[in-house]
Amino acid sequence: MERRSDPPAPRLALRELVAADVPAVHGIYGSEAVTEHLSFAPRSVDEVRGIVGRSIDSARAVPREEYALAVVERASGVLVGFTRLALDPHQQRAATVGFALRPESWGIGYGRETVGLVLDLAFGELDLHRVWAARAPLNLASARTLLAAGFTEEGRIRGHVFVRGAWRDSVTYGVLREEWESRRPR
Repeated sequence: MERRSDPPAPRLALRELVAADVPAVHGIYGSEAVTEHLSFAPRSVDEVRGIVGRSIDSARAVPREEYALAVVERASGVLVGFTRLALDPHQQRAATVGFALRPESWGIGYGRETVGLVLDLAFGELDLHRVWAARAPLNLASARTLLAAGFTEEGRIRGHVFVRGAWRDSVTYGVLREEWESRRPR
């Protein structure tokens, strides 16, 4: 009889942001390479300080509608990314997800692992039905990550984001709770 091997131990964890994370988050959101395909240009330290502050405040909100979290390496505790799961007021039991990793963490599966951790939160603790994401059309790495994490490409929103002086489309993806559950190791 063939046995399934245990999934690899998670290398990453999610945690609440703290004020001391501003420099590490700025290393992500202040990077031209990281923000190339995001919906905004690189952020200043002061802008990142505001983002981290709002994220800390959102963690105390009741009811909580946003989970802006640090992505950290379990072994070292080093912050390698930022992710955001925001409840969607236009859909029942649904949320949108986004994530960004520092360039030194690209290409080693951290994106897929980050999305997996966020989906565990969404479908486990939060008992959501659907999670969706959007990416820039040229961000093929994000496309591969979302598909590998179990998302299905759903379509294109034309002229969706105004960034760097021009309108840009977004390609959308979604995953349903039952799809996520069917892919999880038992």
